[in-house]
Amino acid sequence: MRVAVVGATGSLGREVTRQMLMTGHQVIAIARTPAKAADLEAIGAEVRHADLAEPASLGPAIRGADAVVAAAHALLGRGRNASAVVDDAGHRALIDAAKSERVGQFVYTSVIGVSAAHPIGFWRRKYETERYLEASGLRYTILRPTAFMETHAHELIGKAILDGKPAVIFGRGEQPANFVAARDVAAVAVMALSRPTSTNEVIEIGGPTNLSRHEVAALYARLSGRSPKLRHVSLGTLRIMSALLGPFHPGISEVMRASIVFDTTDQTFDPAQMLRRYPIQLTHLDDFVRDRITETTPR
Repeated sequence: MRVAVVGATGSLGREVTRQMLMTGHQVIAIARTPAKAADLEAIGAEVRHADLAEPASLGPAIRGADAVVAAAHALLGRGRNASAVVDDAGHRALIDAAKSERVGQFVYTSVIGVSAAHPIGFWRRKYETERYLEASGLRYTILRPTAFMETHAHELIGKAILDGKPAVIFGRGEQPANFVAARDVAAVAVMALSRPTSTNEVIEIGGPTNLSRHEVAALYARLSGRSPKLRHVSLGTLRIMSALLGPFHPGISEVMRASIVFDTTDQTFDPAQMLRRYPIQLTHLDDFVRDRITETTPR
C-alpha cells in the first residue's frame, strides 16, 4: 500500500510515517516545509511539498496514493495558516483532491468531543469536516483522539519542570483529563488502513491515564527528582485574555477558551471499548515521562 501522510512532520504524522514504513508500506510524507522531513526521507519516505492553504498543491502531492492520512492541524495558526483556513477550507480541499485522485481510503484525524454546538470553534470545524468527509463518497476512517501527551502533558507542563522553570497551569488544574501518546494513535491508524471493517468507522482513541494537570506536574517532579514550580492563570483571567486576543490571534484565544472547558468539564476516557476492536499496547504516562527525562539527561 502507498500512503500519503499529510502533516508528516508533526507528532502524529511522524509516527504514522515510521510505523507504515516499518510494516513494509510505501509512504509519501507531505509537508509544508519539506526540509523538516529529511529524517523521514532518510528512512525511506518520499517527501513532497503541499500546503493546506494552497488547494492547487494538494492533488499533485497525493497523486499515486492508495490512502491518505490527514494528520495536520492549525489550532495555533494565524493569517493564511489560521485554523479557519487549514482545518476548515484546507481539509475540505484535501478531501476533494482525494476524491479527484481516486484515493481508496481517507483517514481523518479529528478530536474527541466534536459537535456542532461545541463552545470552541476548532471542535466545531472538526465536526463539520467529519460531515463533509462522510458525504464525499470516499471510504473513510475518522480518528477522535483525546489530549496528546506530547502537547498537553509535555510541552504545556512537563518541559518547563524539566528545564527548572515554572509550569503554567491554565485554570485550577484539578480536573482529570485523558492523555494518549501519538504513537498509539498512529498504531490505530495503521491497523485501520489494513482492516476492511474499519471502513466508514469513527474510532475514539484514548490512553490508560486520567490525571489532572496538577497530577501531571507532580509526576514529572517525582520521576525527575525536581521540585515543581507552578504558576496559575485563573479562569477569570483566561476569559478576559481570550476576549482581548480574539481579534489579534484567534488561535491563542481559542486555546484559552478551550482551557476553560478542560478545567470545568469531564475530560476522562475509558479505552476498554477501543481496545476490544484495536488491541494495541497503550503507553502509560509514567513511561512517556521517563522517556522525556532520558532525552533531556546529559550523557
